[in-house]
Amino acid sequence: MRTRPRILMCPPDYYGVHYEINVWMDTRRQSDHPTAVQQWSDLQDLLTAAGAKIELLDPVDGLPDLVFTANAALIYERRALLSRFRHEQRKGEEQYDAEWLRKEGFTVGLLPDGHFFEGAGDALFCGDTLFAGYRMRSDAPSHQLVGELLGHRVIPLELVDPYYYHLDTCFCPLAHGIAAYFPGAFDDYGLQALAEHLETLIEVDEEEAKSFACNAVVVGSTVTTNMGCPHFHDALRQHGFRPQATPLSEFVKAGGSAKCLTLRLDGEDAASWRM
Repeated sequence: MRTRPRILMCPPDYYGVHYEINVWMDTRRQSDHPTAVQQWSDLQDLLTAAGAKIELLDPVDGLPDLVFTANAALIYERRALLSRFRHEQRKGEEQYDAEWLRKEGFTVGLLPDGHFFEGAGDALFCGDTLFAGYRMRSDAPSHQLVGELLGHRVIPLELVDPYYYHLDTCFCPLAHGIAAYFPGAFDDYGLQALAEHLETLIEVDEEEAKSFACNAVVVGSTVTTNMGCPHFHDALRQHGFRPQATPLSEFVKAGGSAKCLTLRLDGEDAASWRM
């Protein structure tokens, strides 16, 4: 019997757009804090109703992006490969992520100095294959090392559009051999690699990609997205999934959405639902 999925979230007590490290962020377009808190709470409730158990990481003043727990680490079984953030503004998150994961019994690993790796933002299992985005945040040598450490095949995917700076903004594993993606985020090699290694690809159009359609949370057959993804939801239903939407506009201002706000603590099983 499959255990209940566990998801790590961090309350948005100190969330806000306080610096600019991706093209979505503009400090002149600030998040409305009460609305952000409500949107985060609604997402938590939906994921709980879908069958997930939500674990909480304490927020820290001065670390507004700690709320985006997907970037904390890559989880595989009881191992956590901690992120090595590219931007100085996020490096302070690493110690808090490591402390929480160790306390919960994970063996925490850290890549050597000089590597950039941003966890489940850029490294996503689909079946036993790890798809890894690089260029904007993570680098290709880091993914090669991750593959060696975990003993898993890694498919590197170069990201070519700055609006899709993490893999989870443009690629969403849904089940074994099935994933959604936005083609415009990848180069020709990446598109070919996706087609060769996945049986079914659901294409997301540009308008819905900008609404973070691919930045979805999969819990069993339930797929939770931001608002504004009706065509994607239709496609999901055709493939046997149950889509649901919740407003996450305040987090989009920082370049994140549903998936960014969550870290599956059973990462290798995050897209393991079988139809």
